[in-house]
Amino acid sequence: MTTQENIIYLDYHSTTPVDPRVAEKVMYYMTTAFGNANSVDHGYGNQAAQAVKQARQHIAELINASIKEIIFTSGATESINLAIQGHINQQNTPAKIIVSPVEHKAVLDTCKVLAKKGLAEIIWLNVNQQAQIDLEHLEKVCSGSASLLCVMAANNEVGTIYPVEKIGAIAQQYHIPFLCDASQAVGKISLNFQDWGITYLAISGHKLYAPKGVGALVVKKGYYLEPLIYGGGHEQGLRSGTLNVPGIAGLGEACRLRHLEMEADETAMPTAGCAYALLRDQLQNLLKAQIPNLLVNGDLNNRLSGSLHISIPDIPNSAIIARVRHQLAISTGAACSSGIVAPSHVLQAMNLAENIIEGALRIGIGKFTTKEEIEKASSAIASAVKAILSLK
Repeated sequence: MTTQENIIYLDYHSTTPVDPRVAEKVMYYMTTAFGNANSVDHGYGNQAAQAVKQARQHIAELINASIKEIIFTSGATESINLAIQGHINQQNTPAKIIVSPVEHKAVLDTCKVLAKKGLAEIIWLNVNQQAQIDLEHLEKVCSGSASLLCVMAANNEVGTIYPVEKIGAIAQQYHIPFLCDASQAVGKISLNFQDWGITYLAISGHKLYAPKGVGALVVKKGYYLEPLIYGGGHEQGLRSGTLNVPGIAGLGEACRLRHLEMEADETAMPTAGCAYALLRDQLQNLLKAQIPNLLVNGDLNNRLSGSLHISIPDIPNSAIIARVRHQLAISTGAACSSGIVAPSHVLQAMNLAENIIEGALRIGIGKFTTKEEIEKASSAIASAVKAILSLK
């Protein structure tokens, strides 16, 4: 019988394991310093409040923001909902929202609900077969004015990294608030909230070695959002509810560690001795050598170091998963649709052929991936392909 410990984990874009150093911090604030950060009439509350303050500082340093701009949430989905709904609900007339079609479902579904209610009109951006945005088209639609622009920092399926600084400059030029879903990017690539024209930035703890159920929304000074949750006025009145101190402390510690270790781990430069990119490229080369018709999706020159999104045309991804699931944890796409099996909206927006979409696999490499695991993973996938082809 296969135990969980024997399965090689390569689904880091879905979620990351909690870094043991982060887990230690979380446990401390769960069991020892367990006070309520808003109950400061005693030492327990003061210690919890101090932990929250310190976490804000660590997040601010990682993304170059002010501590006063950071609002704690339950994760990126809540942050995105607060940003979009909180921003649009203040508009007097139906709002225009400019949206990339390869955004996470948290952005797409929120915008579609507002459009269905007659509160917003969606203007779709153009993307190419690498999932990159057409910046000329972006500028053209921005010149016609809009209430909000939604473009992610890095794609959660194919790993494409977006030119956030350029996008932010265009948004600033036309005075359009810019929501950047940075849940896949924070702690992996450099981001500069202060200087890149970003208005709202969403962060999720479980994408950067912190626990699930904690995240943040960074709101640029001078902007106000209508809250989604009322009762107590926590987080500057934007997000009421007792603060998840252990989770927040964990998120802060994870951001502190990524600030220290991100460059060595993530920077995709051959001279940097990058662990993730080297392992990713090794796996890519091993698979291509064994599966000649294998395709690599996304922008190969601008992708997350740990991202390998492949397609094996004419071999359904479900058939591969069925054969490797006792050996490997990889996925057929985003982990955001409650297990619903449907073609990837990202790959469809990229206008890829149906047989390429059906043969797509998302592989995510991270901090605890080893070279030995990469070699075993390539063998497992290649063996599965061979077994499927032998049946034809």
